[in-house]
Amino acid sequence: MPRASFLRLRYQSICVGIALLTCLLVISISPGLAQKSHFQEVGDSKPTDCLPPGNSWQLGRKKPSALGLLPPAFAFELPQPEKLLASAKVETKLSSTPRLLSKQEVINSKNSADVYSLLERGKKLFAEGDFTEAHRVWQQAAQSYQQQLDWLGQARALNYVSLAQLNLGAWETAQSTINQSLNLLKSSESLNLEGKKILAHTLNTQGNIQLVLGQAEEALFTWQQAAIIYQSVGDVSGFLGSQINQAKAWQSLGNYQRSQQLLDASLTQLQSQPDAAIKATGLRSLGVALQAVGDLSQSQISLEQSLTIVEGLEVTNPVFAREKTAILMALGKTLAALQKTEEALERYQQAAATTDTLTSTKAQLLQLSLLLEIINKSCSSTITPDGEELGNWTQVLALLPQIQSNLVKLSPSREAVYARVNFVASLMKIRRGGDGERGEWGEQVGINYQELAQILAQAVAQARRLQDLRAQTYALGQLGHLYESSRQWQEAKELTQQALLIAVENNAPDIAYQWQWQLGRILQQQGKTSKAITAYSNAITNLQSLRQELVILNSDVQFAFTETVEPVYRELVALLLQSAPNQNNLQRVRELIEALQVAELENFFRQACLQPLAKQIDEVDLKAAVIYPIMLPDSLVVIVSTPGQPLFHYQTKLTQAEVETAIAQLRLYLNPHFFDEDRLQRSQQIYDWLIRPAEAKFMKNGVETLVFVLDGLLRSLPMAALHDGQNYLIEKYSIALTPGLQLLEPQTLANKPLKALTAGLSESRQGFAALPAVENEVNQIASNFNSSILLNQNFTSEQLKKQINKLPFPIIHLATHGQFSSNSQETFLVTWDGRLNVDDLNELLRAKQQDLNNPIELLVLSACQTATGDKKAALGLAGLAVRSGARSTLATLWQVKDESTASLMVKFYQQLAQEQSMTKAQALRKAQLELLKQPQYQHPFYWAPFVLVGNWL
Repeated sequence: MPRASFLRLRYQSICVGIALLTCLLVISISPGLAQKSHFQEVGDSKPTDCLPPGNSWQLGRKKPSALGLLPPAFAFELPQPEKLLASAKVETKLSSTPRLLSKQEVINSKNSADVYSLLERGKKLFAEGDFTEAHRVWQQAAQSYQQQLDWLGQARALNYVSLAQLNLGAWETAQSTINQSLNLLKSSESLNLEGKKILAHTLNTQGNIQLVLGQAEEALFTWQQAAIIYQSVGDVSGFLGSQINQAKAWQSLGNYQRSQQLLDASLTQLQSQPDAAIKATGLRSLGVALQAVGDLSQSQISLEQSLTIVEGLEVTNPVFAREKTAILMALGKTLAALQKTEEALERYQQAAATTDTLTSTKAQLLQLSLLLEIINKSCSSTITPDGEELGNWTQVLALLPQIQSNLVKLSPSREAVYARVNFVASLMKIRRGGDGERGEWGEQVGINYQELAQILAQAVAQARRLQDLRAQTYALGQLGHLYESSRQWQEAKELTQQALLIAVENNAPDIAYQWQWQLGRILQQQGKTSKAITAYSNAITNLQSLRQELVILNSDVQFAFTETVEPVYRELVALLLQSAPNQNNLQRVRELIEALQVAELENFFRQACLQPLAKQIDEVDLKAAVIYPIMLPDSLVVIVSTPGQPLFHYQTKLTQAEVETAIAQLRLYLNPHFFDEDRLQRSQQIYDWLIRPAEAKFMKNGVETLVFVLDGLLRSLPMAALHDGQNYLIEKYSIALTPGLQLLEPQTLANKPLKALTAGLSESRQGFAALPAVENEVNQIASNFNSSILLNQNFTSEQLKKQINKLPFPIIHLATHGQFSSNSQETFLVTWDGRLNVDDLNELLRAKQQDLNNPIELLVLSACQTATGDKKAALGLAGLAVRSGARSTLATLWQVKDESTASLMVKFYQQLAQEQSMTKAQALRKAQLELLKQPQYQHPFYWAPFVLVGNWL
């Protein structure tokens, strides 16, 4: 597991980036420059477990001594942190900014030009990342304007002051300052043109602050006001920027469709924009916003259009070179998220060619991180000389001395601090393959700990010189991680505690949780288990307070959920299960797994949209046992809840790789083309892991239904197909899946006549094969229930919405192709006129979700499949089930013959119609057993993929 991963709150980056488009245009710096992601947006992957062949210096290169890379025979212990930090020097040259006026000189000045020059100096400092000095200069300007009774100038200066405070993490102070600015502007009975522009810019800043503080509705209203003013003064850039900001606010509020409509409207306006410069800047901002909401394909199109325009402008005006570089960086991130790594690397290389040292360094760091990610994904313990990995390693080794050379040239700034931290974090991804222990560095690429420590000490010194507490806590925390990697636990703990104290005192939970997590790992290594549990628990508390910020952006672009969030939960689970856990610990583990399920789904949706219920559904069904399999690095743990009994658990000592291999093999053997012996062997093995230790208690407690809260790759496996040596699991129990018991309404199926809305495609559409049996399927369902049918041409998004809103249908049955993926944008259902993704379906069913008297009891998706090659594809099924608002969802893990599907579905509905006391899980079991009895369908391939997700009652 990586331990150098950092939560890169691109939430702020977008808010204080695109959202500041117009404000930053006013102060003549690139949008988002002030609060770009601190650490690489791409490539926060796990540390590489493989290295270049033989000796890294055999790649035809001289040993890059500037890097401080040493032969593997040398080993180092880091010096005491106090001595290390005391020895760090900061260059006195901060920038070429002229000497600042003293406070008295400013106050005595009666020349508006002098004060205006202060604003310009502040902008320059701000652009260079020296937010503390920019803040001081702008405060002086505000005081001088106040002395001159120039309230308009004072309002402008206070707007800039709040920008600096926002970037320094002083959010509440920034809010107070921006309110002062707005009060000055609103006290005037009438504003001239310049005053209106200042008001619009100030409202734009206020929206940023509100969104960062979690006040999305207020931010939306503020940006709507700003847009009106921008439009009234003819500021096209300002209007477009506010519109993009509103889209972000709508997404934060969970209204994806409205967000998308605004982004589409912005794109339409930009395409007809005659001013090439405005069009290029707007398209870049739109591309970054689309990247943020996960619309990566459209993001690429917008950014490439922007690049084409700027390349034309650059020919006659070299000033656009900076804008071109910004576009190349953004485009590289989108391409990397699209897995177009070669193209991404090319864009980063082009961006690195800029003459601006800081920008070049940032591009090189992105390139380095992506190269290490590629190597990590593709390499093995040995690399052939002709392999593609060798070329990647050659590029890595060429980049390292270039980056270190650039780091020395950077003037102190937040970006310079982050660049140093990034560089060390990237190098810390290189570990020796094999044992996977944290801190085992490559023996073939020897890393000089002392030089890395000096780089970080320099970063800490710069952050202190800048009085930038956020930069300081990041640098100190990463230095603590370096000591952790060198197994100097006490020093690591002290540095981590220093970083944590700064984060807590500055109300920065997004940073604090990282150091609480790190502190927990260190305390565990010191044998202080109780204190480690406390540190981990504090990290979880902060993570849960950050729900919206954690999921607001596409995970591929923002951060890797599986590396910066999920491990915190799993490592705490492992700690709690050490030795012989008591009931309190088991209950806590259960709560953590439930919370992790919610966090995974919210990351899938990119919205904090799930509200756990007070009463869990298993407290209602006294004949259901709930099974929580948990995959840990060195064991498979199962926690079981049986009716009215204490929790119990058992575990099997297996690596996660061994468990996942067994799951993948069984999934493969469920294809009828493989031997039954192989399938049964694997099926029995997994049965022994998950079920057999609990069989006696199930029998003793009269359990009839098994409810699985599945973990990881287990979600892709049909539990019904597990075999005990004599029978399949479905022959003994009804089975249901749930993404979390607290997400389900504990309600039984309504005891009243059921109505169904059935829709389907029997004809080939959008490249998907025809499903001839669908017509018979929907007609037979209609024979069991009062139904409305939408078939083929009638099955459109609009018709579906119209029918859903027209009458209360407890059952919605969609017999159409579909795909489940770990990416919500690639989880969809096919209609005659297009595709419905998770968010589209949520929009269609939104009215029904709010109708508590006539809820959707059951959503049936009878011809879907999980995406090929996607280990977490089944997360899409859980996501769709929850997002639809239906109490239960019946779907398929893979596509089966439509004849057998139609047969099973008809049997299922017959059971529900004939026996109203029957639960949905029981009805599905009986339908599956009916299919199993038929010789042509007795293989699990035909009946096992049907899974009931959600409420099984």
